[in-house]
Amino acid sequence: MEKVAITGLGIVSPSGIDKRVFWSNIKHGRSAVEKITRFDASKYDSRIAGHVHELEAYSSVSSRTLKKIDVFSHMALVASELALQDARIAIENENLDKVGIFAGNAIGGWLYAETELRDMYIEGREGVSPFMASAWFPAAPQGQISIRYGIKGMSKTVVSDRASSLMAIAYAAKTINRDKNDFILAGGMEAPVTPYALLCCNTSGQLTKRNDTPDKAYRPFDKTRDGYPIAEGAGILILENKKRVRERSPHIYANIIGYGTTTDGVDRIDPADDGVELSNAIKIALNDAGLAPKDIDYICLDGAGTVIGDITETKAIKLAFNGYARKVAASAPKSVFGNMLGASGALDVIITVLAMEHNTVPPTINLNEPDPLCDLDYCANKAQYKEIKNALVINRGRGGINCALVLQKN
Repeated sequence: MEKVAITGLGIVSPSGIDKRVFWSNIKHGRSAVEKITRFDASKYDSRIAGHVHELEAYSSVSSRTLKKIDVFSHMALVASELALQDARIAIENENLDKVGIFAGNAIGGWLYAETELRDMYIEGREGVSPFMASAWFPAAPQGQISIRYGIKGMSKTVVSDRASSLMAIAYAAKTINRDKNDFILAGGMEAPVTPYALLCCNTSGQLTKRNDTPDKAYRPFDKTRDGYPIAEGAGILILENKKRVRERSPHIYANIIGYGTTTDGVDRIDPADDGVELSNAIKIALNDAGLAPKDIDYICLDGAGTVIGDITETKAIKLAFNGYARKVAASAPKSVFGNMLGASGALDVIITVLAMEHNTVPPTINLNEPDPLCDLDYCANKAQYKEIKNALVINRGRGGINCALVLQKN
C-alpha cells in the first residue's frame, strides 16, 4: 500500500475527549469502566460500561439537530469537528467533491430507536418521530457529517461487528490510494449503553459479569477473565494523500502502510480455535506494508478478554511472527475504558499513533494472573518506554472476521 498520512485525531471516549487527558488516562491505566446508572440495569448479567462524560461541553451541534439524531451520530459529529481542528483544515475552503467519510459501527443508534418504538406502542404511529427512519440506521453518522459540512466525495459505512471501524479506516486509505478522494474523515462510533442494546450484547455471552468491581472487570489475557464490558464513544481520523501533504505540510502522526483481512468461517460467533486465518491476515498486512515481523515494534491487540479470543489471538501472533513473537511489545489498551464494539478499531489506531508519538507502549490493565497459554509480552499494568517506528493493530469481529492494519511513524 502507498503511504496514507494520518494528520488529525478526534476523540470521544470514556477516558476523555481532550487529546492530552485521553492519552494521560490511557498511559497511566486509569480505568473508566463504571456501573450503569442511566437506566435500571439491575436485571442484566453484565451491568457495567465505559460512559462518555462532558460530550455537551465539546459540542457545537444545534438543539434542533439533536432532536433528529441518535447519540452515536452526536459523538461522531463532535469527533469529526475535533479531528478537522486538529488537522488545521478549514473545510469550507476545500473541494468537497473530493472529500469522503468512511465510518464503522456495529449496532446503529438504538437509544433513539428504543424511545420511538416505545412511543409507537403507547401513542400509535402519530407518536413516532419522522426522523426515526434516518436516526437509527448504521449509516446515519456518515449522513450527518456529510450534511453538516457539505461533503460529497466517495464515502462508505462498514458494519462488520467489532472490526467495523478498522476496516473502514483501511478502505479509506485504499480509496485515497486510488485517487478517489483528496482526504477522508475515517473512523467509528458506537452507543451501546441503552436498555435494548445492552440486552443484545448480553445475549452474546461475551460480556463480563464482574459487576461489583467495574474498574477491575476487563482483564484480557488474565486467567480469571470472563469477557469484556461494553463502552460508548467515537474516533475520527483525518487521512490525506501525499500530494496534499506536500502542499500543506501538516503534522503527520503516522502513515497507514499495510492492511490484511480474512474470515475464519467456522461459527457465527466464535473464531476458529487455531488462529490460522488471523495469522494470515497479519501476514497479508505485513506483506502489503513491505515489512518483516522483526520490523514491528508494537502490537495493539484486539484483547477480547474471552478464553477463546485471547488464546487464538496469541496463537495467531506466534504463527505470523515465528520466533519473534515474544520479543515484540503488545497490549490491549481498551482494557482501560471498555470494548467500544464497532468503534474499537478507530480508538485503537488513535492510541497507537499517540503511543508512537510519545515513545510509550500503553498498558494492559488488570493482568495479574497471566493465562499460561497467553505468554507474550502484554505490557501488564504499567506503560513501557519504547521507540515505536512500526506498529500493528488487530481487530476481530464475531463470526471469525480478522483485520490487521500496519502503521509507520513519519
